[in-house]
Amino acid sequence: MKALIACEFSGIVRNAFLDRGVDAVSCDLLPTEQKGPHIEGDVVCLLERKWDLIIAHPPCTHIAVSGARWFKGKEKEQAEAIEFFMRFANANCPCICVENPISIMSTRYRKPDQIVQPWMFGHGETKATCLWLKGLPPLKPTKIVTGRDSRVHKEPPSPDRWKNRSRTYPGLAAAMADQWRGGSI
Repeated sequence: MKALIACEFSGIVRNAFLDRGVDAVSCDLLPTEQKGPHIEGDVVCLLERKWDLIIAHPPCTHIAVSGARWFKGKEKEQAEAIEFFMRFANANCPCICVENPISIMSTRYRKPDQIVQPWMFGHGETKATCLWLKGLPPLKPTKIVTGRDSRVHKEPPSPDRWKNRSRTYPGLAAAMADQWRGGSI
């Protein structure tokens, strides 16, 4: 299986798949934070290649409902963000997961197939994460925990705030790799 983990600088999802024997590569405009196969650059040209699985984390700045108060005057940026999101949703690949927070894509595209939380995968935190799926089953929770804190929402202002909020929780990445490494449903 060949997997593209798009728009991932952290390497968390990519390495979860690598650890389970999947030929996975991440791609982002930023360098990777963890050692592993990574292409630093624009992911769009990689969508033309043959992949068995694409997991995409397109930027949410201009489409997440948490930033709705900033939408006015940014119609061009929002249209570009929607178009970028849809490149993944419409990619020629049998198995696709496009991940984003609660966003306008629920009305501009369609409702997500699933909304997951870190507490469903061993992390005592909340962070609603929408998954738009093609050829993949919804994820099954692996370790439901209590102590649900909204740490990502309390992240203090800093130059790295957006990076800290965008990293995938390792438990969620492990569930993706364990449950989706076999391919389509």
